[in-house]
Amino acid sequence: MTVIDFCVGAALMNAMPHLVLGIWKGRMFSAFGFGNWQNKAYGMLCMCIALLLYNYKYGLAHLCNDGIFTGALSIGVIYILTGHFWYKRFNK
Repeated sequence: MTVIDFCVGAALMNAMPHLVLGIWKGRMFSAFGFGNWQNKAYGMLCMCIALLLYNYKYGLAHLCNDGIFTGALSIGVIYILTGHFWYKRFNK
């Protein structure tokens, strides 16, 4: 494991709670401050940083062979696409 691998994992996993709390209107401090939009923006920034670092180290062609990164990224993208639905469904 290299420092870049650690930074990729840290950035990707840091994105998850910020995206979840941003969509579910929770308050959590981020680099952009408190609030829903700030957490969503910071979560997306972390995901982009993780993708850019991964692309720098391995290239996007290697992404299909890396199950851990692809799985974590897939869950993040699925949550971005469906999070508002789940929020409305369970927060009545």
